[in-house]
Amino acid sequence: MIGQLLAGHYRILEVLGAGGFGQTYITEDLHLPGNPKCVLKHLKPASGDGSFLVMARKLFEKEAIVLQQLGTHDRIPRLLAYFEENREFYLVQEYISGHPLSPELTNGSKWSDRQTIELLEEVLEILVFIHGQGVIHRDIKPDNIMRRDRDRRLVLIDFGAIKQVRNQQVAHGQHTMSVAIGTPGYMPIEQASGNPRASSDLYSLGVLGIQALTGVNPYNLAEDDQTGELKWEHLTVANPQLIAILQRMTRYHFKDRYLTAADTLQAVKGLINSI
Repeated sequence: MIGQLLAGHYRILEVLGAGGFGQTYITEDLHLPGNPKCVLKHLKPASGDGSFLVMARKLFEKEAIVLQQLGTHDRIPRLLAYFEENREFYLVQEYISGHPLSPELTNGSKWSDRQTIELLEEVLEILVFIHGQGVIHRDIKPDNIMRRDRDRRLVLIDFGAIKQVRNQQVAHGQHTMSVAIGTPGYMPIEQASGNPRASSDLYSLGVLGIQALTGVNPYNLAEDDQTGELKWEHLTVANPQLIAILQRMTRYHFKDRYLTAADTLQAVKGLINSI
């Protein structure tokens, strides 16, 4: 695919990532001055059946519309184009110059209370917006949060329009089934059961905050055998109020978490004003 031209003007430069149903590339737009870089996501439907393609196309177009709405936020990549070629689907999004949080969250590296609070505040501001649009991200993790070069602000990426189409691919046939989308370690129990809620995103962000404070990868966090709650408080000497906020964000049962991202952001802002 490297060097290939799509839609007459997107030239593929390199592979960003690959999954079971498609790939992501960095491309350049030959129709614009300076040939700016873009991110191109390529979906290969699992079935060439005509009725399936109609369903996949409708879902793809619906998600492209949602991405266009979300891209009005300064810290969400803009949707630049979407198109279909040879029964395969493509999304073109704004390229964010920066790096994911992953390298900043190496094992044993503990963030300060202030750094962790800033992380929560910045991502919660974005979650308030996307949840207000009726969208659940479903994959909050270090790889999907970029620190933008030009201003060091955090940008939330990979909104999974393609993931939602993939979800339907597994459901092709006479019956449907729930499919879990997310990343183990950051994914709460209801999401792993295929029933995510807005508070599932809050759980994932809370786990990310715990990882930042403790320097421990979520896979290595212990759980209470009786309650399923994460056991991590002994790994940090953080502000008790910050610990309490993260505890509530990551409660085992979604009913015990904050109701909304706005409620969580209000609690975090209250903490900022008190320290």
